[in-house]
Amino acid sequence: MVRRPPQKTNRLHLEAAPHGETHRIMSDDISEGVSPPPNHSRRPIYKTETTGNYWQDVWEACKRISIVDDFQRLGEMPCARHSLLTGIASGAGVGVIRAIGATPFVASNWAVGTFMAISLGSWTICQRNLQAERRRVARVVEEMPKRFIKAKEMNSDDQQS
Repeated sequence: MVRRPPQKTNRLHLEAAPHGETHRIMSDDISEGVSPPPNHSRRPIYKTETTGNYWQDVWEACKRISIVDDFQRLGEMPCARHSLLTGIASGAGVGVIRAIGATPFVASNWAVGTFMAISLGSWTICQRNLQAERRRVARVVEEMPKRFIKAKEMNSDDQQS
């Protein structure tokens, strides 16, 4: 097995300030010389200090939730835009079809139910496909050095003959 030297990577660290604000800190790889765990991801590492009181920690976490910011970033969230648009179109279609033969209340119930079911289903399927693609990419990245080693061995064998 060939060991590669550790590469420097930038990781995003979020640390809690004394008053509960979150600061982003970009730093070089903290664990220089130590290889990351096999299933590490490039998600931000959140470093927060707890107060020791569960309910106070929950309250602090709830104060950080911002619905306006979440809706502004909705297009950046993976699969959210596609699943919501699919759900809206399906709900509107089923609602219009049900409105032909039922009361508006029944039609709106069908429209909302269809929106929720289709949105949740398409979001789940999209998330599963994203995870599968990430696994395939990780497998290709993992096997890339093996391919180069094989290519070098074949080149050295050709040069010796």
